[in-house]
Amino acid sequence: MFLPSKKDFKTAMEVFAVVHWFFFVFIVSFAVIFVNIYLMVFTRYWPVPVLLLMWLAFDWKTPERGGRRFLWMRRCHLWKEFADYFPLRLLKTHDLSPNHNYILAYHPHGLLCHSVFGSLATEGVGFSKIFPGITCYVLTLGIMFWVPVIRDYIMSVGSCSVSSASIDYLLTQKGTGNMLVTVVGGLAECKYSFPGSTTLFLKNRTGFIRKALQHGVAVIPSYAFGEVDLYNQHIFTPGGLVSRFQEWSRKVTHIYPTASYGCGLTKNSWGFLPHSRPVTTVVGEPLPMPKIENPSQEVVHKYHTLYLEALRKLFDQHKTQYGFSETQKLVIA
Repeated sequence: MFLPSKKDFKTAMEVFAVVHWFFFVFIVSFAVIFVNIYLMVFTRYWPVPVLLLMWLAFDWKTPERGGRRFLWMRRCHLWKEFADYFPLRLLKTHDLSPNHNYILAYHPHGLLCHSVFGSLATEGVGFSKIFPGITCYVLTLGIMFWVPVIRDYIMSVGSCSVSSASIDYLLTQKGTGNMLVTVVGGLAECKYSFPGSTTLFLKNRTGFIRKALQHGVAVIPSYAFGEVDLYNQHIFTPGGLVSRFQEWSRKVTHIYPTASYGCGLTKNSWGFLPHSRPVTTVVGEPLPMPKIENPSQEVVHKYHTLYLEALRKLFDQHKTQYGFSETQKLVIA
């Protein structure tokens, strides 16, 4: 009789952790929506979805008011298995004082931001030990909080809305020692999510700099070496119907649909699992910002340029350790 070894069990747990995170939000979101529609329209249990909608309306502002985190959820052992799958690593280059607040700009987006989740949204790599006294809030799209159950699950690890009101609240009502993590490139950056890419969708992304200036908080550059290597992407012929649709979607919806694929459960097969490749998120030196309640566009541009210089410096200092050549440059699109 075949009995799985400890190694087999470990591998299975790692795959389960990744599949759980990868599919949970999408599958359960649709399940919650369709089940509630079914209960409301076709059964006598319509009060159930009505009560859920009432709770959703009552609790609507919570993602913009610091969320509802549970430390036991962030410390769940499942996230350690998630981090070990790749594996993920979080590298600190400078200590952060808990007497200040920070905005951490994360690059690149990749396809699904696996390193953001494993390294910053959870204790998968030991965030609280690496940055003692710092509370991490990963900011994500407000649409993620529209579905009952899913919104509570996402908030449980400390995620909040990336809206302006949410950022203002976190930087004024939650004391000090807070790190707000924003993936600046957004879904539009998926266009550049393929192995070896060093292109960031960042040239006109200045909102995080404006917010930092309004509150006088430092901005921290970070770069996840290996994030774009987790999936392959089929590049369609430039000028073709599909590529034109992709560009239209990026301009209109800020989402770039891709034909991306990873690995399957068997060797050399294609699938939806990310490749098991190491990802190291390097957190750089905080860039201080003066407090200017209504910064002009010229001031925002000035500090945005300083931020780009700091990000390029961070990339250049570490690139050779993670497979890039000395001549490889960071490209800002």
